[in-house]
Amino acid sequence: MEIEDIIKGTKSELEVNTMSPLVWAYIGDAVYEMHIRTYLINTTKLKPNKLHIESIKYVKAKAQAEILNKIQDKLTEEEKDIVRRTRNTQNHHLPKNAELKDYMYATAFEGLIGYLFLTNQKERLDAILEMTIK
Repeated sequence: MEIEDIIKGTKSELEVNTMSPLVWAYIGDAVYEMHIRTYLINTTKLKPNKLHIESIKYVKAKAQAEILNKIQDKLTEEEKDIVRRTRNTQNHHLPKNAELKDYMYATAFEGLIGYLFLTNQKERLDAILEMTIK
């Protein structure tokens, strides 16, 4: 069973569109972290503690905000709208280890990843995830 099969068919596109963008970010966080962990396992021979330390470099808010900035011009108008919606959603969580601006943009990045995942846009999701490790 592929990871996409875990949720495939559980929500219609209309249902995904009516979810809070913070829900998209919630699942997007998991999808992105799984992508990074898989990437590191496949490209390094690091032990678990070192894998964790290396993965933090990719998944921390500042890094995600930088990735979003880097790929912004490669996004479609619909994807830019998803990013905007997620970034502008009121979040009552204050980051402990990040600047508020970085946290908002990291959440927007995770929202995009989550939206693409939930709407089963696998090819586009894969293309964007590929951009994150170059």
